[in-house]
Amino acid sequence: MSDHDKLIELILELKKQRNAVILVHNYQRPEMFKIADYIGDSLGLSVKAAETKSDVILFCGVKFMAETAKVLSPDKTVLLPSLEAGCSLADMATVEKLQEVKKKYPDAAVVSYVNTTADIKAISDICCTSANAIEIVNSLPNKRIIFLPDKNLGRYVQQHTNKEIILWDGYCFVHDKLNAETLREFKQRYPDAKVIAHPECKDDLLKISDHVCGTGGMAKFAKSDGSKNFIVVTECGMTEKLRQDVPEKNFMSFCNICPYMKSTTLHLVARALVTNTNEITLPEHILVNARKAIDRMLQLPKNAAQE
Repeated sequence: MSDHDKLIELILELKKQRNAVILVHNYQRPEMFKIADYIGDSLGLSVKAAETKSDVILFCGVKFMAETAKVLSPDKTVLLPSLEAGCSLADMATVEKLQEVKKKYPDAAVVSYVNTTADIKAISDICCTSANAIEIVNSLPNKRIIFLPDKNLGRYVQQHTNKEIILWDGYCFVHDKLNAETLREFKQRYPDAKVIAHPECKDDLLKISDHVCGTGGMAKFAKSDGSKNFIVVTECGMTEKLRQDVPEKNFMSFCNICPYMKSTTLHLVARALVTNTNEITLPEHILVNARKAIDRMLQLPKNAAQE
């Protein structure tokens, strides 16, 4: 047995001993899928974990995801294996700045993307995912919406609503750096392939895509569509996951790598299960108020557990 296989065996044994559930985001390294109880998008994973009788949630993702898991499972121990697993997009929204914007637009509802910290969720009216953002915005009585933190997703929402969207100047560098002109060249190389793009990409790229959706909807579209070949425009790890989920189709990556997502390793997972490294704790008022914003979103069940 290789050292790699021994490490996986050790993690699975530790998981049993701790009565832990291991959540692995779609963008993680391929070897992480081998230890997962659930693989998927961030909110869907947290919802699944809350339904389990586990004592421990180990989240192979980034910090805001582990915080969401803690909000939905306050009585469980939540572990994040890597301290480097932050998110530059989530960090672009601060409580101080949001409070300033709220004062400027007192009649506006605050819609925060799940890719935000628990502190931000706690002072938001409602959360959204990339799959349900349009539906959430259109469901609100307010004519003005402060939408944060991703300006590309906000622009995409703006095209599907009559409401005034007040955009935040934030972006996911993994998606924002993907270039429409280069995608056009890619499409010429694979003329029969359909383009599936994440809405965190820039507008000019989304306009030349065949289908725009979050990670939770990508496999669904690929399975239902008649095409055999697809160009996947998001973080590189998603293509590997799609090849596993839809083996009868072909997937080409047009992607960037997220170093935060890739910072989680099998060694760090094993260490976290032994030592409780990087346990996520949140103040009671943050747990309560962030839960309210998430619960309001979950009351609209369509697409609610897709990122």
